[in-house]
Amino acid sequence: MGVDMSNNPPSSRTKDFFSSPALSLSLAGIFRDAGAAPTASMEVEEGDEGSGGGGRKDDMVEISSENSEPLRSRSDDEFDGEGEPDDDGGDGDKKKKKRKKYHRHTAEQIREMESLFKESPHPDEKQRQQLSKQLGLAPRQVKFWFQNRRTQIKAIQERHENSLLKTEMEKLRDENKAMREQINKAACPNCGTATTSREAAMTTEEQQLRIENARLKAEVEKLRAALGKYTPGTSSPSCSAGNDQENRSSLDFYTGIFGIEKTRIMEIVNQAMEELTKMATAGEPLWIRSVETGREILNYDEYVKEFSIENSSNVRPKRSIEASRETGVVFVDLPRLVQSFMDVNQWKEMFPGLISKAATVDVISNGEGPNRNGAVQLMFAELQMLTPMVPTREVYFVRFCKQLSAEQWAIVDVSIEKVEDNIDASLVKCRKRPSGCIIEDKSNGHCKVIWVEHLECQKSTVHTMYRTIVNSGLAFGARHWMATLQLQCERLVFFMATNVPMKDSTGVATLAGRKSILKLAQRMTWSFCRAIGASSYHTWTKVSSKTGEDIRVSSRKNLNDPGEPLGVILCAVSSVWLPVSPHIIFDFLRDEARRSEWDIMSNGGPAQSIANLAKGQDRGNSVTIQTMKSKENSMWILQDGCTNGYESMVVYAPVDITGMQSVMTGCDSSNMAVLPSGFSILPDGIESRPLVITSRQEEKSTEGGSLLTIAFQILTNTSPTAKLSVESVESVNTLISCTLRNIKTSLQCEDG
Repeated sequence: MGVDMSNNPPSSRTKDFFSSPALSLSLAGIFRDAGAAPTASMEVEEGDEGSGGGGRKDDMVEISSENSEPLRSRSDDEFDGEGEPDDDGGDGDKKKKKRKKYHRHTAEQIREMESLFKESPHPDEKQRQQLSKQLGLAPRQVKFWFQNRRTQIKAIQERHENSLLKTEMEKLRDENKAMREQINKAACPNCGTATTSREAAMTTEEQQLRIENARLKAEVEKLRAALGKYTPGTSSPSCSAGNDQENRSSLDFYTGIFGIEKTRIMEIVNQAMEELTKMATAGEPLWIRSVETGREILNYDEYVKEFSIENSSNVRPKRSIEASRETGVVFVDLPRLVQSFMDVNQWKEMFPGLISKAATVDVISNGEGPNRNGAVQLMFAELQMLTPMVPTREVYFVRFCKQLSAEQWAIVDVSIEKVEDNIDASLVKCRKRPSGCIIEDKSNGHCKVIWVEHLECQKSTVHTMYRTIVNSGLAFGARHWMATLQLQCERLVFFMATNVPMKDSTGVATLAGRKSILKLAQRMTWSFCRAIGASSYHTWTKVSSKTGEDIRVSSRKNLNDPGEPLGVILCAVSSVWLPVSPHIIFDFLRDEARRSEWDIMSNGGPAQSIANLAKGQDRGNSVTIQTMKSKENSMWILQDGCTNGYESMVVYAPVDITGMQSVMTGCDSSNMAVLPSGFSILPDGIESRPLVITSRQEEKSTEGGSLLTIAFQILTNTSPTAKLSVESVESVNTLISCTLRNIKTSLQCEDG
């Protein structure tokens, strides 16, 4: 029997993969045989998230503005009954329920709590106890008052920021309008003749504005979702009049801007679906397996003949073709997996190392049923590598979801030429030929996935260090997507499991504590992936160290995100090639016993593991809490290790000891500030036959080495208005140089 990890049918609401009820899963059984039928029934039970910020329903409190009346809070024993039931409908108006009693704080109590709030918005248990005795309140009332006050402050900041963004959007819209009028009035200064066709210029400008509006719409949707007005993927009440109206506006959007009818779009995506199905299932001569690397290679001549591809080399600039195919089994049920592709936010969270930006530009068809069979939507994605040295790839494509049979679904992506022709050419660096995956439902919560990635990219200059892995198609190929998908689904299974063996969960006593730590670690890794790529979110400046390393630095300001320290944050990244296999580097960097060999912040002191939580079958996929003691003080480090068949990461951040102890007991970790640093480890792309034939893993080496990216983030100033100083850049420059030198020395590759 399959394990339903979703419990609810997919919807347009964005769902955190870690917000579902926990399932009682037998890890040994679920990983023993992906294709075998289960030997024991699977039991579904409610899990304890250990977070959520509010606790039980009885613990909810009212938020009241201090300008209107004193804040009032509610506790379990401060109301006397819920009234008597109304058995007689005729007497319903006479029998009124008793009003619930609330405690109103006095002005003096509020003044004292406001005074402490200005000094410490997050008082610890000792401060709350002292304040409650001083004011004659219960500690729980003090705790709730501070929770409500923090919520008020955050809401005010978000409203202010939203107002600023709205003003900026209006300004940009006015500038666009002025530029359009200026172009329409453009004339030759000598003869007075119009330099361009007024009608043509108008059409071009309208097209650009509609594209810009679609992108702004996606940004506004995210802001509204953050403020809780409505969930991403749904229309606001003011602009929604049902699915028919939405589909009609989408049809007008395509007909008016791209000159392409909806019927033509459906024809294109259906052809793409047929091509994807053939590409996923065909063998030789379409796909030929390499003798040396074992990877499947597309026979392009056979592909052109099979699918009657026209030669468009005379029309388009010179482009490179990347095609790859990968098959694997993932530990997730089919409805959840399909939804993760159709919900743009879940899709982005599923592949944090590959996708730096993603948006649903427009919905062409909503599809049918809870799984949205037949859904079609125009999407935008910015694809990245975990280094600023490789440019990102921007791609617009139409995604089509279709049920092929009772147990088989397909997701296909394809770029449509008329859409691209109306988009700024500088953005269209890459286009998708029919790509995607065929998903087949297996027993016991497993799915078999066949992934096909087929890209046509403009040839561009790539750093020599990354040229091989990018040009070979490994960087953005099917193997990378499949390995990431398997890792994320495996992480989800371990997160939701209620019977993790003790050897895989040491140092944490409760299931709620385990989940809270895993959530925090995942947020830390997502933040790390966002910070170190070449995305347009960042502006990277190249600096050279005294020892010759190529270092890129970027800075940003955190105004109100509680998940990071407030102030000016400096990020420095450097990538190097090392003549050492990736798994050796990964094992070295994640080992707390050898941390002092490379971490100069440890001052040579040993690191000890406090907790170790497994989140995958590989022993390297684990979250650890380490302590480093020195003569002055002790420091705790949260570390997340991730490894799959393509890449590995070691991400870590110093954490507040008191806050981390609270998280270990199961408290909410969403407001805990972490600033991650870490490493990304990739193969260098030089694949060859093994030097020897052996079953010993450590001797299965090849001629290739590793591409190591090292990133440090530091808080240079706690004031967001401060400017970045030269001293901060020099200090982080030295930090990277010394760390790289220590790593090379320990791995005996100083000359690498």
